[in-house]
Amino acid sequence: MPVETRTPPARPLFSLEGRVALITGAGRGLGYEMAGALARAGAAVVINGRDRDRLAAAAEALGATTGGRIDIAPFDVTDAAAGRAAIAQIAATHGRLDILVNNVGARDRRPLAQYGDDEVRQMIETDLVAPMLLAREAARLMVEQRHGRLITVTSIAGHVANRDDPVYTSAKGGLTGLTRALAVDYARHGITSNAIAPGMFATETNRHLVADAAFSAFVDVRVPIGRWGRPEEIAGAAVFLASDEASFVNGHVLVVDGGQTIRM
Repeated sequence: MPVETRTPPARPLFSLEGRVALITGAGRGLGYEMAGALARAGAAVVINGRDRDRLAAAAEALGATTGGRIDIAPFDVTDAAAGRAAIAQIAATHGRLDILVNNVGARDRRPLAQYGDDEVRQMIETDLVAPMLLAREAARLMVEQRHGRLITVTSIAGHVANRDDPVYTSAKGGLTGLTRALAVDYARHGITSNAIAPGMFATETNRHLVADAAFSAFVDVRVPIGRWGRPEEIAGAAVFLASDEASFVNGHVLVVDGGQTIRM
């Protein structure tokens, strides 16, 4: 098979000009930082969350700091019909969808024996089923375009396990498998599928752990860099995987953890 060659376009590296992105769970935390980074790279960005007021405030702040177009799509990712409607609205408004960042996740650290049946199902619905269904709907548009980037935020819990965290760990392991399966299924349509696996980040959700002196001391020792990750340090990974510069990166899990998972 001949090797396909092309002349690189005359544009800045990692430019997302003309692209449209949907980031779930982007009202705060890592999703917010990724949304800002994609907007600064030139993408029109749609941020999702359940709280319309929080989303509106986040969109205003992101627009002011990036100068980009930030729209909101308030819906619960576990509501499949609402997800389909949101993606249809993006297609109607923007004419396309190039990038989906499946970022929403829920965590409840407890031994499995303490979970009720419905609690297990709810966690799996949020952390695994919802991203799968949103990827399916986004891919329908991307197939028509012959271009797309499916980016899933997993976790280092998809690689390594800790005590009393079985449901989250199982779901994140499932997302790793989903990422690779989509990479195989959609590559022929010009769509790549990759994941970002964050480690310990000092987000709003982890504020109580950051404030816990004993836990932060554990982080200092366990993470080779010797500190919590700053939320903005996730942004470059998202821009890279969304860009044309990652066009031959497919089925990869980019770990952003300060080296935690490689330390014995």
